[in-house]
Amino acid sequence: MNLESFRGRSLLTWIDYTEEEIRCLLEFSKQVKAEKRRGEVQERFKGKTLALIFEKRSTRTRCAFETAFGEEGGHPVFLSTQDIQLGAKESVEDTARVLGRMFNAIQFRGFKQSTVETLAQYSGIPVYNGLTDSFHPTQVLADIMTLEENSGPCKGKKLCFVGDGRNNVARSLMVICAKLGVHFTVVTPPDLNPDASLIENCAPLAAASGADIRITADTAGVEGADAVYTDVWVSMGEEALRKERLSLLMPYQVNQALMDKTRRKDAIFLHCLPAVKGEEAAAEVIEGPQSRVWDEAENRKHTIKAIMLATLG
Repeated sequence: MNLESFRGRSLLTWIDYTEEEIRCLLEFSKQVKAEKRRGEVQERFKGKTLALIFEKRSTRTRCAFETAFGEEGGHPVFLSTQDIQLGAKESVEDTARVLGRMFNAIQFRGFKQSTVETLAQYSGIPVYNGLTDSFHPTQVLADIMTLEENSGPCKGKKLCFVGDGRNNVARSLMVICAKLGVHFTVVTPPDLNPDASLIENCAPLAAASGADIRITADTAGVEGADAVYTDVWVSMGEEALRKERLSLLMPYQVNQALMDKTRRKDAIFLHCLPAVKGEEAAAEVIEGPQSRVWDEAENRKHTIKAIMLATLG
């Protein structure tokens, strides 16, 4: 496993990484998890600092980055929009230049994809996308890791996302599945189909890897799935659309009846969390034997640590 090629790189979206590079990070994530399970304590980030910029609240992303960096002897610094002048009195470009001279890496969780891209362009250090309205790359690496822990190598497996097909997790899953040869189906009402440009960009990636990418409004599309995935129906910043979104998506709730449509007893349920039980997913599924959401949440930490170790050398 050669990690030298990752040194100094940012992670903004998996579009920028090859199938072989993503596989390398997956295998490294498994190694990192095994080290943690064995109780090994190392200090591979000793003397290094990480800036954590948060425009949006977070549980798993913040905790994963902070504990992963701190356990390795590094010093993470949390910066909310109440703490710094990002895009207010100071441009994103200038903030990036300053942070690039004081930190070894930056994590950004917020709204615009352009913000994390600007941070990467002007800081001169690795920048990690902890979530934007467009993509959530660290989440989906943990998702694929969880799938592989349950079903073996992901190539040729079928993963179905049920719900809002335009959201950042669905978009990121489409990219990583297209790269890795995972058959990916989005089950969503037509009004919430993924944007055409993303589908167009993923088509040649899927053709190269052998992935089958499908969009359907029919919940029967989950048949044969190794994993069924959903996310909240009302994302941060869309609260005004709550009533409309619930009415549109209630037929797409992941309940036991929908899980049974996979026709597979070994199909697993995934959710990036936080979940609104009784909306996008029934409590019986989240708390049931097919659920792997807690393993998935833990894997956020191991995959994030692996990404940072690889890119920080």
